Amino acid sequence: MRMAWTILAMTVALVATTMAMPAAAAPLRHDHPLIGIWRIMLPDSTCSETYRMRADGSTLVFSNEEVAESSFTISDQPDKNGFYKQVDTITKDNGKPDCSGDITKPGRAVTSYLQFNQSGTLFVMCVEPNLQRCIGPFIRVRGMRI
Repeated sequence: MRMAWTILAMTVALVATTMAMPAAAAPLRHDHPLIGIWRIMLPDSTCSETYRMRADGSTLVFSNEEVAESSFTISDQPDKNGFYKQVDTITKDNGKPDCSGDITKPGRAVTSYLQFNQSGTLFVMCVEPNLQRCIGPFIRVRGMRI
């Protein structure tokens, strides 16, 4: 009986740990417009953030002193208004301040909505699938390896 309780406790612990972990990102199609390197200049123009968006659903972010990694999912196609739904979860952070002076804590998922220009050279990131509350533009950086 004691063995059964031990196995049950281990199973519950394993399930709880698995549920707390962010889901692995699904690979993106090779021509998804988000794949690549993107940079945004903050409004005061003294700090920029660079995002390396990879086809495997991972991101490497550089912001001031911060270096962070995340896992993301994004819709394969935009909705009827041109927005892609993205869910991003920070998985690692070096504990240093980003451009806003904040220190990012891993684990929280953030949903945003991206809209690209026609040429795919920039996008805005919005809180809802409309242009009311957005940041950007994020500008595509050419010539750097992902």
